[in-house]
Amino acid sequence: MQTAGYADAIARAERFAQQNPELVAAAAAVVMVSIVAALALLRYRRPIGVRFKEALANKERVAVLMHPDPDPDAMAAAIGIARLAEQVGCEPTVQFTGQIRHQENRAFRNVLDLDIEAIDHVSELAAEAVVLVDHNQPRGFEGAHGVLPFAVVDHHPGEGTGEEFTDVRTDYGAAASIVAEYFQDVGGKPVPPDVHESEVDARFTLPSRESTGLLYGILADTRHLTTGAAAADFTAAASLAPGVDEDALDRIANPQVSGETLDVKARAIAGRQVEGSFAVSDVGTLSNADAIPQAADELITLEGITAVVVVGEREGTVHLSGRSRDDRVHMGRALENAVEDVPNAGAGGHARMGGGQFPADEEVSREALVERIFDSLEGDV
Repeated sequence: MQTAGYADAIARAERFAQQNPELVAAAAAVVMVSIVAALALLRYRRPIGVRFKEALANKERVAVLMHPDPDPDAMAAAIGIARLAEQVGCEPTVQFTGQIRHQENRAFRNVLDLDIEAIDHVSELAAEAVVLVDHNQPRGFEGAHGVLPFAVVDHHPGEGTGEEFTDVRTDYGAAASIVAEYFQDVGGKPVPPDVHESEVDARFTLPSRESTGLLYGILADTRHLTTGAAAADFTAAASLAPGVDEDALDRIANPQVSGETLDVKARAIAGRQVEGSFAVSDVGTLSNADAIPQAADELITLEGITAVVVVGEREGTVHLSGRSRDDRVHMGRALENAVEDVPNAGAGGHARMGGGQFPADEEVSREALVERIFDSLEGDV
C-alpha cells in the first residue's frame, strides 16, 4: 500500500514536470545557486590563516618581500610566513631592498641568523609569486611598479592588494601579530628553545627562532605593547611565549649603540624647539639616518612633551621622524600635511609614529620647514 503511494507521487511529479518545464528549471537553478552560496559562505568563514596556508600550498615557490630598510616587525613577519610556506611544500625566499643599518635591526638579523637577500631590480625577485609583508605596495627597487603581488599581509593603511590574497589589518599594532595569528588558525604550536620540533605533537610548528622574532616584532612596533597595541597584539604575544628564547630576546633588545647615535640624540635634546607640548629638533647632517628615529624615541620621553619630530639630512636627502602620545595628533597625517607643498616629498605613518623624506636640493628653508611642522602638529594646515 505504501509502495503504491510512492509510485503515485512519483507519477504526479513526472506529469507536473512535463507540464511545467520552466518552473522545474527555475527551481533547479535556485537549488544550485543556494548550494554555491552555501559553499562560498563556508569557504570564507574559515579562519583567514587557513585560507592563506592553502594559497601558499598552491605555489611551488614564493618571494617574501619586505619593505625598504626592514625593521624587526617586517623581518619577523617575513620569516614567519616563510616557515608556514615551508610546511606546505612551498619554497620561500625572504628578500628586501635598501639596507639594514639601525643597530637594533642588525642585531635582530644577526642574533637570529636570518637568511635574507637584498635586491635592487625586479629581475632579482626569487619567484613570480610575491608576498608583500608589512607594506602593501611594492617600492624601493627598479621595476617595482610592475610587480603584481600574489598576496599582501600588512597593518599599514594603503590601497595595495594581492591578486589572490589580501590581509590588511590597520587596527593591529604589528604585522607580526597577524602572522602569529595564522599559526593559531592552523593549530600551530611554538617549539620551546630546549626542545626539538620533532618532539612537538603538531602538524604545524613555530620554531624558537621564529617565535622569538615574532614576539620581538610585536614589541618593537608597539613600543613594548604600550603604543598602538590592540587586544590582538597582546593575544598574539601570549601565544608565542612558550617558544621564546629569552637570551636571544635580550641580545636583540640591548645591542651596542654607536657613538654617532648618542651624539645625535644629544643634539636633538639640546637643540629642540618647544611650542606647548610639541617639540621639533633639526639635528643637521649625519652619516646614519637611523639615528633620527632613535632621537625621536628619546625626545618623546621628555617630561611635558606629547609629540615630537626630528629632522636630519643624510647624503642629499632630508629625513623626518615623528612620535606622538597625544590624542590630538595623528603623526602620519601631520607629517604628510607638513611636506604637502614640498616637491618630490613623501610622508605618512600611524597615529603614534610617522616618517618622511625629500631631496635636500629642493629649495625649502629648514626654518620654514620647522614652522610648517609645528603648524601641522597644531592642526593649522
